Amino acid sequence: TRIWSVQTVEGYEPATLSGHKSGVVGAYFEKISPGTGNRLRKVYTISGDGTVVSWSCSYSDDSEEDGTKNNLIESSNAAVSFFGGGSGNDLFTSNGTAANDESSSPQADHLVKAKWKATARHYFHQDTDVTATNFSMENNLLIVGFASGVFGLYELPSMSNIHTLSLSNQVIKTVAINSTGEWLAFGCPSTQQLLVWEWRSETYIIKQRGHAFGMKCMAYSSDGVVVATGGEDGSIKLWNTSSGFCYCTLKSHTAPITACVFSNSSVVLSASYDGTVRAHDLHRYRNFRTYTTPTPCQFTSLAVDPSGEVIVAGTMDPFHIYTWSMQSGKLLDILTGHVGPVSELTFHPTRGTLASASWDGTVKIWDLYKREGEPESIRHAQDVVCVSFRPDGKEMCTGTIGGLLSVWNVEDCSLICEIDGKKDIAGGRKMNDRMTSDSNASSRYFTSVCYSADGSCVLAGGNSKYICIYEVSQQILVKKFQVSFNRSLDGILDQLNSKLLGDGGPIDVNDASGDEADFSSNIPGAKRGDDGTRKSKVEVLTSQVAFSSTGREWAAVSNEGLHVYSLDDDMIFDPIALTEEITPGAVQSNLRDGKHSTALLISLHLNEFALVQQVLEETPYGSIPHVVKTIGPEHLERLMQYISKCMTGSPHLEFYMQWCLHLLRTHGNNMEKNRSSYMRAFRSMHRSVQIHHDELKRISNDNRYTLDFMQDQTQITLYRN
Repeated sequence: TRIWSVQTVEGYEPATLSGHKSGVVGAYFEKISPGTGNRLRKVYTISGDGTVVSWSCSYSDDSEEDGTKNNLIESSNAAVSFFGGGSGNDLFTSNGTAANDESSSPQADHLVKAKWKATARHYFHQDTDVTATNFSMENNLLIVGFASGVFGLYELPSMSNIHTLSLSNQVIKTVAINSTGEWLAFGCPSTQQLLVWEWRSETYIIKQRGHAFGMKCMAYSSDGVVVATGGEDGSIKLWNTSSGFCYCTLKSHTAPITACVFSNSSVVLSASYDGTVRAHDLHRYRNFRTYTTPTPCQFTSLAVDPSGEVIVAGTMDPFHIYTWSMQSGKLLDILTGHVGPVSELTFHPTRGTLASASWDGTVKIWDLYKREGEPESIRHAQDVVCVSFRPDGKEMCTGTIGGLLSVWNVEDCSLICEIDGKKDIAGGRKMNDRMTSDSNASSRYFTSVCYSADGSCVLAGGNSKYICIYEVSQQILVKKFQVSFNRSLDGILDQLNSKLLGDGGPIDVNDASGDEADFSSNIPGAKRGDDGTRKSKVEVLTSQVAFSSTGREWAAVSNEGLHVYSLDDDMIFDPIALTEEITPGAVQSNLRDGKHSTALLISLHLNEFALVQQVLEETPYGSIPHVVKTIGPEHLERLMQYISKCMTGSPHLEFYMQWCLHLLRTHGNNMEKNRSSYMRAFRSMHRSVQIHHDELKRISNDNRYTLDFMQDQTQITLYRN
């Protein structure tokens, strides 16, 4: 560890602190206490082997012969500081003379002849390496992340352990602590995990986890509220587009998922390399049906007809298209004709025709209900990798590996226009490219294409850092978006550093950096973002793009995750507006003070079911109309979901019916205008009310029959007497 001066100070030599046996992971200054003359007193260094060394600084102030000499020295230091990049103004008083006060001098002036000494050593005793550290100077709190997935919170300088918790069995690569020292944030790249932990109350503020090896495909729900993503880890995740958080993970496949699609708002289908197509129920969150083929094969594409009754999937080999019945699960037909892998399938929006794109350079139009003669084939000059119908079904757009987008008339399969996107999508030089980014457009092409909701524009993305939007009628580029600025990905920079290039190619591709500890297993030849230790960067690319049914937003899947772009300002990602004041303690405090509206808003921000249920049930019956009026549109959908969940198992039926009634009275007009946004929550709330209605109806009928029986028995008894 070396201590450098930001400004140039005469006579100062950077101090070297050596005493660790392994690499230093973190180094931090202690907060300067008042009355110390603006002088550094302590520095803490942490090494990878779990050692913390406390360094103290001792000063030896030289005595000056007279005040004139001292002023001359201070003035010369100010001049050197000024011409070396500093301001030099802080060393002079208002009358232009040098100030002798220690507090007005830079810290480096005192360190010219200072001596550093190790005063204490501490050890974590975790039997694993330290991978990440952070330090809160205001609170003297040190947070340490270990390779075993354990983190520890320590108070300095006593090095007393305040809190220790095991998050997972994966390496913690980054940690952070907020200004008040209450919230701790952790990042685990191998599991794509983000955690925010409040250590005083021992509760999670945020707990999110992405796909372990990256996303592969995605699909919008019919109402545009939910996005389903399929990953290389074989799992499906459901994301709320308004909050940006994942609320469900479905794990049924044993291989990477290649395609996913919504059959309706409550059923999502997925195809995988494991040779199965699976249907998942989004009410019970389970796999309720599996579709297989007579001979094992790997699926590369998937589609479902507009009615949701027929499922088709294309394969890598033997280049067939399999058709199943959604209800019975039986294999209906096998479509043959392609001589290459089927890259994409899509149904006509209003008819029963199917378009299939293949690497054999053709797009075939199949009529699944007539099957008269051979399918119509549209030939291309190169391999076709993507296809999409316009929402009205009159046009079809295809993309080839030559970077060409072709627009076809569906009625007679005639070519309308072509859009050459090679120059638009070009950009970014990879480590192994022998040409510059401007001259290497031949390797860039679109792998996914879709129409906008009105059918006037085409959205296309591929193996590049750009996503392009084209106006179809004029064949012009409207706008292009750069999906990532992460320089650790290959293909982001347009110009590479020439010192890293040799005659035989990049000289650092197979060299380990040695800067970070690597605890993953070595799997040579891996090409995806997995546990394999590749010495080459992961390439930036876009796997799939899709427009929402609302036409107000679109999403894309890249190496970095799911990107959602929206025209609405309220769609800008805000992680549920979390601040230091949004805590479970604040909820309880507002409840005690009778501020039920504020307590409800805070509990909705925290997104904890137990807190929201407590606030709902502690709100007085007469205050419900006033509390409902304080709820904004941004929290309405989430509140409806919580009310439906609480009502399902609660005996307070009239109480929750009052919540539902005033929600509809207050926000009914807004729900009607934005029906697609609230339809899912409204159906959930309606289902809960319907369940209670059916139960009460059955009980009331039983009571009525019982009362009728008692009345009849009474009349019989009176008649006999």
